[in-house]
Amino acid sequence: MSRTTRPRRRLLTALTVLSGLGLLAATPAAADTLHHEQYRPQFHFTPAQNWMNDPNGLIWYKGQYHLFFQYNPSGNSWGNISWGHAVSTDLVHWKQLPVAIPQDDNEMVFSGSVVLDKNNTTGFGTKTNPPLVAVYTSLVKSTNVQRQSLAYSTDGGTTWKKYSGNPVLDLGSVNFRDPKVFWYAPTRSWLMAVALSDQHKIAFYSSSNLKNWTHLSDFGPVGATGGVWECPDLFPLPVDGNAKKTKWVLAVNLNPGAIAGGSGAQYFVGDFDGKKFTADDSGTYTPPTGTVLQDFESGSFGDWTTTGSAFGDAPATGALDGQSAVTGSDGKDFANSFHGGDASTGTVTSPAFTVTSDYINFKVGGGNHPYRSGDILGDEPTPTGETLADFEGSTYTSPLGDWTATGDAFGTGPAQGTLPNQQQVTGYLGSGLVNSYLNGDATTGTLTSPAFTIDKKYLDFLIGGGYHAASSDAPTAVELVVDGKVVRSATGANGEALNWASWDLSDLQGKQAQIKVVDANTGGWGHLNVDQVVLSDTQAKPHSDETGVNLLVDGKIVQSATGANSENLDWASFNTAAYKGKQVQLQIVDANTGGWGHVLADQFTAADKPALSTTRRAHWLDYGQDFYAANSFNDAPGGRRVMIAWMNSWNYGGSIPTTPWRSADTFPRQLALRTVNGKTQLIQQPVGELKTLRGAETDVPAKAVTNGTSPLGVHGSALELKADLTPGTADRSGLDVRTGAGQRTRIGYDTTTGEVYLDRTASGTTDFDPTFSSTEHAPLALDGKPLHLHVLVDASSVEVYAENALGEQVVLTDQIFPDPAATGVDVFAENGTATLSRMHAWQVKSMWK
Repeated sequence: MSRTTRPRRRLLTALTVLSGLGLLAATPAAADTLHHEQYRPQFHFTPAQNWMNDPNGLIWYKGQYHLFFQYNPSGNSWGNISWGHAVSTDLVHWKQLPVAIPQDDNEMVFSGSVVLDKNNTTGFGTKTNPPLVAVYTSLVKSTNVQRQSLAYSTDGGTTWKKYSGNPVLDLGSVNFRDPKVFWYAPTRSWLMAVALSDQHKIAFYSSSNLKNWTHLSDFGPVGATGGVWECPDLFPLPVDGNAKKTKWVLAVNLNPGAIAGGSGAQYFVGDFDGKKFTADDSGTYTPPTGTVLQDFESGSFGDWTTTGSAFGDAPATGALDGQSAVTGSDGKDFANSFHGGDASTGTVTSPAFTVTSDYINFKVGGGNHPYRSGDILGDEPTPTGETLADFEGSTYTSPLGDWTATGDAFGTGPAQGTLPNQQQVTGYLGSGLVNSYLNGDATTGTLTSPAFTIDKKYLDFLIGGGYHAASSDAPTAVELVVDGKVVRSATGANGEALNWASWDLSDLQGKQAQIKVVDANTGGWGHLNVDQVVLSDTQAKPHSDETGVNLLVDGKIVQSATGANSENLDWASFNTAAYKGKQVQLQIVDANTGGWGHVLADQFTAADKPALSTTRRAHWLDYGQDFYAANSFNDAPGGRRVMIAWMNSWNYGGSIPTTPWRSADTFPRQLALRTVNGKTQLIQQPVGELKTLRGAETDVPAKAVTNGTSPLGVHGSALELKADLTPGTADRSGLDVRTGAGQRTRIGYDTTTGEVYLDRTASGTTDFDPTFSSTEHAPLALDGKPLHLHVLVDASSVEVYAENALGEQVVLTDQIFPDPAATGVDVFAENGTATLSRMHAWQVKSMWK
């Protein structure tokens, strides 16, 4: 269960409000009105209505697959967390049942697992009617402590009773959750894998009766540790189908810090002896050797020049005052911009030098604030012109006259900086600003200017706060209204720092207009900060708030890397092959004054191969944005191992534009272990039962495409595609799906990087969160041979299973929200010729019919 990314103040507020809400019975509406809304998946499970996240308690029992899930019975946002319930006989057609284990006044029911207590070790049932037992994390509302508790069912999972002796395992921790429990026959005992989330460890326990638990061992930290560890799963699988050769797989979900930047799932292959899990990959790493350009071991910055105060007079030798322990540096000295804390800024820049290698490797840590093209490094002058409002008074007066407020979010006048319980607000001018966090995110309202005449080319203003576009159901936005219509709008970036925004008003000269500040959002980041509204002939440009390392060619940034909101330095790499013989510079930049507003850097080395970060070296179940809380079914027939994940991300999960439900599950995947290049790899395929939903089939003949896009005569919003693609001479090639209405989702292969990619930047609605518009990448060498693609396309998702000729596989899963008219499928190639040698396409019938 993941809500650890929510700022603590907001979680506590949510708990206070939600604890008073009564639970509503799940009452799915008639089939003719539900399950056919815009974006409703047609072959992925969704609840009829309301919020869903992690799949829980997956078990096969008496001919049915039971899917429990984190569920809010009372609304379409996270809260009131209980266990929802659905069943299926075929993993394809699901029937939603009433809430299984509801929250109560004392606890919310977080993630866990269900087992069949065949021997009635708990005494909850009888030998002839053994109970189903749920082992779940109980979140104590009053303290946020997370502890493990039991509930049981003696009627096949329909009704559940909480154990009177709860909790059965309590460490007094607020980061102890998501138990996966199974019967371990060699020791005739129950085993539990449970997350010590903030320690990046999985703890193993044993029990004879599910009530009394003994600690066995811990696994970790290892692999990716950029976010909290959650939702572990441990299970054995035969290698290459050989039942005599078995390995164990430990899946560990991570949020944030996954390969795509947000939520994700990594896995480890190894051995388990009943007490301890040992991974085959020890995690040790030796980076490529090369020529050291700068390691800061001289104790000075040498011929690298500094600006500002953030980096001090010399490299640091460890953590600075007020800073947590720093790890991962090479040697004793490194660049550290925490001098004076996060509020300080500055740069460290190398002299120009000639590139002679394919890569420049280095270590970077600190804040995750990427460089944005077009931003200005340094202070941006306040634009000159006609100031419409600077909000320096005690009321909303301005040169235009009084602004009109409605609702309760804006109060009677401007705020004087940061409001109670709000994170530090920065970037505004003077002492006052518009700040709709008055009494928290739950307040709403509008603030509207008097009318004015547009007589200059630009309207410039400072904006911060929540990212909820004017087009969303609950915006936090600044709007320009002309003739009663909104003609321009802007929103924040889910940060308290204000930055410049600018509208080009060339086409509106002479028009009468009003500015309207709208806060209609009551959820996370449900507020807006605004200041310094100026009509000007100068376009204000945003100032940089980056923390990272840049590669400069002719003074321009061509590549950049940032930290991961961690005091650990990890490897990063610039591909410099295209710049051989050219003069370049390296620059370490701290332009951020907010949280994690600092950067760490070390060990700049010119090398022939790239250095790989811990995140890139980890083994990922899925390289997409929307695969999290992955878990597998206990007791599936024939020993098959079937996994389902939450098809969403905590980056934007509460903002996706779906109603009356929010979130779907991935299509069930059957797992196997395969030896590829001498290493054991987890292989995933859609369960074979998908074939029962196949409708009309189209066989697409071979087609070559050169420097362009060609339609394939296939249309549908729910499709299964199998294709072989040979990239040939093309730099990039692949399939576009859900094409039309100016939209497409691109599934491609990049021969220049050796990566499969999934590009949803033009996939439809993307403006509901700043992190949603993205392209995901997964390494897969082809060596000139075909790429095998198996693609599942649904109303609001794309799942890509990609394999090379050796059987090596990568999987990418992303949500998309396209126009209903975007149903086409095309093949494309860029800068060369690629060949689609075969493709089979099936229409996929709805599971809801």
